[in-house]
Amino acid sequence: MTNKTQVKVVISGKVQGVFYRVHTKHAADGLGIKGYVKNLANGSVEAVFEGDQPAIDQMINWCHKGPEMSRVENVQTQEIKPLTNFKIFEIRY
Repeated sequence: MTNKTQVKVVISGKVQGVFYRVHTKHAADGLGIKGYVKNLANGSVEAVFEGDQPAIDQMINWCHKGPEMSRVENVQTQEIKPLTNFKIFEIRY
């Protein structure tokens, strides 16, 4: 990866119980992004995306929309350093 970066994203709104994590994994796999996605106790979803900057930007844009049944109210992003060097993108439980 040429311009590898890592960001933590917290998505809030109606994002649990709508297959947000499954759709996030599908989108991340399609863009070659590594990391994870998981539900938080407060009803939000947290994801860490690692990959090329253009793919990360596309993924963050996707998070603002989410899957069809979701209703995204807010997306917070924070760059993370140093990189974790994830091997895959996974759903964490």
